[in-house]
Amino acid sequence: MIYHHLYKNFAKKDQVTVGLIGAGAYGTAIVTQDPHTPRMHVAAVADLSLAAARGAYEKAGFAAETLAECATLEQAEAAIAAGKRIYTDNCDIIAGIRALDMVCESTGTPEASARYALDAIAQGKHVAMITKDCDIAIGPILKQRAQAKGVVYTPVDGDQHGLLIQLYEWAKSVGLTVLSGGKATDGEFIYDRAASTVRIKTDKKIHAPSVEVIEVAPEDRPWMEMIPAGRSEEYIAQRKRIMARLPQPGAYDLCEMAVAANYTGLAPMVDTLVHAPLRITEIPVAYATTAQGGIFPAANTLDLATCLRAPDESGLGGGVFLVVRCDNAYSNHVLTTKGQIANYDDSAAVIYRPYHLCGVETSSTILVAGLLGLDTGSDDYRPRYDLVKVAARDIAAGEVFGNDHSQQLTARIVPAIPVAPGNAACAHLLTGNRARVDIPAGTLVTYDMVEEPEGSLLWDLRRQQDAAFLS
Repeated sequence: MIYHHLYKNFAKKDQVTVGLIGAGAYGTAIVTQDPHTPRMHVAAVADLSLAAARGAYEKAGFAAETLAECATLEQAEAAIAAGKRIYTDNCDIIAGIRALDMVCESTGTPEASARYALDAIAQGKHVAMITKDCDIAIGPILKQRAQAKGVVYTPVDGDQHGLLIQLYEWAKSVGLTVLSGGKATDGEFIYDRAASTVRIKTDKKIHAPSVEVIEVAPEDRPWMEMIPAGRSEEYIAQRKRIMARLPQPGAYDLCEMAVAANYTGLAPMVDTLVHAPLRITEIPVAYATTAQGGIFPAANTLDLATCLRAPDESGLGGGVFLVVRCDNAYSNHVLTTKGQIANYDDSAAVIYRPYHLCGVETSSTILVAGLLGLDTGSDDYRPRYDLVKVAARDIAAGEVFGNDHSQQLTARIVPAIPVAPGNAACAHLLTGNRARVDIPAGTLVTYDMVEEPEGSLLWDLRRQQDAAFLS
């Protein structure tokens, strides 16, 4: 990495002063890294829970006398001028604090996120967008607004889509051809051959009818071994059958991949993604193109994988991966024979990053934006794809649509289309709003099935984005 050289030689200022909105697990990790991150100073934390906002600083080890509770912009500015770090449950004041260079938006609530991000941009602040629910709905128009204002709007290191975007941009910069790319789900499938069981290792709640562990029948054990050459599609289908009762990817997984698709142009082969249970060694075998013996008809395909491994093997750590090749034969020989994991005929190799550190590593994005005026995304961010929702059960008229963790809806990634009656509704324009009609299980939710909230900034910005990019 050359970040330290860039900061030393090209930084526009000595320090980035940051305001955080949303002190959940991700946002709190940004704060707890503050004492250990040169050039980054988190001066303000806001959350609807005052205890959570203060708690972020407490977890970071800041002494009580260095903190100030503030309810108004005037109080916040005075406290920061006096050398305090402020915390508040009035999130609306953050963008207006003159001392701040950057706002990290981490509420997880798309309507609120749209308001806070747009306000920060209007007041000349860089925006690190952590709320992917907002990014997938209106990210391109927010980036356009930021560019017009001369500030940065960026995805973040630490989130999987941000890391995949950077890995993809790096691969292009060194002349690799990308056959596929994606992320590993946070959960991993641990296969115990001796016990003939597969257990999911995850920190997420397991909802019925999913289970934590399944037994593998004797006749199914061969499907759990290394995928032979030319049989990826068959093995994947059988594994998906065997492990169907284990927890599967959530809408949040597809949301991150849709954001990555909009930044990179990587395209899903199917709207639900294949989501194969794969060993690391099997990724270049299965997730290559059909020309290289894999399952994808075309290069630049986007997908998910759940790492399948033995209890004593290392995994993907919720990281990201690319399957690549070199178009020059000599270069490709070097690529596939110098320690990389290749497929059977050495026509493709996997390059992977076996970790994502969430807010712990987001400081690199903050510093690049605040010190250098650059984002850590890609140049061509536009609404190529939407995340949309399908009713997982019957939904009654008047029922409130949940977020990406709700069991009420499942997700799909489809080509982006404008807001209009009959069109599939962008998933996060549904969140928190009510169904207009009864929606039977299995129905794709369209805009005429949802009550549009009055005065919604999110819906207004989405229509502006449609006009700018899709008309």
